[in-house]
Amino acid sequence: MDLALLTVPDLGRYRQKVLNRTALEALTRRPLPFLASAWPWRGAAYLVASAVPGVAAGLTAVAAAGGTLVNPAVGVVAGLAALALAAVLVAPFERLRLRLVDAAPVPRPPDRRRREAGLAVMTLLALWWIDLVMLSFTIGGPLVLALSPVLQPALAPIVGVLSTVAGVLLLPVAAYTITAWAGARGAMARAILAPAQSELSEVLRSRARLVDAFELERRRIERDLHDGAQQRLVSLSVSLGIAGLDLPPDSEAARLVRQAHGEAKQALAELRELIRGVHSQVLTDRGLAAAVQDVAGRSAVPVDVAVDLSGRLPAPVEVTAYYVVSEALANLAKHSGATRGSVTGRVERGTLVVEVRDDGAGGADPARGTGLTGLADRLAVVEGKLSLSSPPGGPTRLRAEIPC
Repeated sequence: MDLALLTVPDLGRYRQKVLNRTALEALTRRPLPFLASAWPWRGAAYLVASAVPGVAAGLTAVAAAGGTLVNPAVGVVAGLAALALAAVLVAPFERLRLRLVDAAPVPRPPDRRRREAGLAVMTLLALWWIDLVMLSFTIGGPLVLALSPVLQPALAPIVGVLSTVAGVLLLPVAAYTITAWAGARGAMARAILAPAQSELSEVLRSRARLVDAFELERRRIERDLHDGAQQRLVSLSVSLGIAGLDLPPDSEAARLVRQAHGEAKQALAELRELIRGVHSQVLTDRGLAAAVQDVAGRSAVPVDVAVDLSGRLPAPVEVTAYYVVSEALANLAKHSGATRGSVTGRVERGTLVVEVRDDGAGGADPARGTGLTGLADRLAVVEGKLSLSSPPGGPTRLRAEIPC
């Protein structure tokens, strides 16, 4: 979704949807919007749903007690079997009801069955009754106060009125308490079902898939430009050149044809430069060292290249390293004020190390939008690292490390 295209009401709804995906996040809203939202009711429904594992726990206890009447050993076996069966049935229910208080998708780690079973056993043994007791006291207290004149007719009128007022005033507090406990329970369930490390791994895999898709799209655009628009411009340039030969050299038509021929050649040169920016064919055909030499040769600032590689590296490593060098040299030409730069590359203990140096003014700052943050994000996808040394007055040294 492009935020620049959203109206103010749309932006408010978008922020509400993104920032209030869990019950705990909903608690940060202002009181009236929170109380008017569905989150207190969703929290209450989440806690009421604990009656389902409560029934399962009761049936487990009945099975264990019935077996014990026959034989204590039979009671133990029957109880454990009933608990295992109840856990199998409750496990998917726990994941399903989590959506009431946590709308964010829950990753499915490889050991998710074991994690779901562990959460189900915890719920059956303890958590279900804690949920119901919390809900009963949180709602029951204000309701008893609010209904005091009905439940206790002998109360003095003034005491009954004050009790009713106190009960009504405590209902919003109960909404916050229910939502907070349900949110905390949901957060604990999420931590058991999908620890932070598994979510981080899923994010990294998602970013890698996005980068791969972006790279495929870049190659498709490069191929379409090379095979389509570029060939048409070449044909147009040749046709204009031939047409110019058949016209009197000093005629107005010949001048216009020559002008169109020059513009066609300029457009062809610009298109070829664009194609090289979309995807380096040199990188695909000859590898990283040749591609770095190519991009350095086109730099407005003289750049020395010393990339020593014994062979081809994995494609994601080469593409990422080329992207880093290209962006670093673009920054060097635009922002550094340098008179000379250098690029070095080598493989050290299974890690590609690329360094870009210049003798410019230094003071490079990622916060100023010079592309350094984008470089760090791109490297993070392939588990690489970016380090920068750029004191005021220079020199600047950018170092990228990419595992091979």
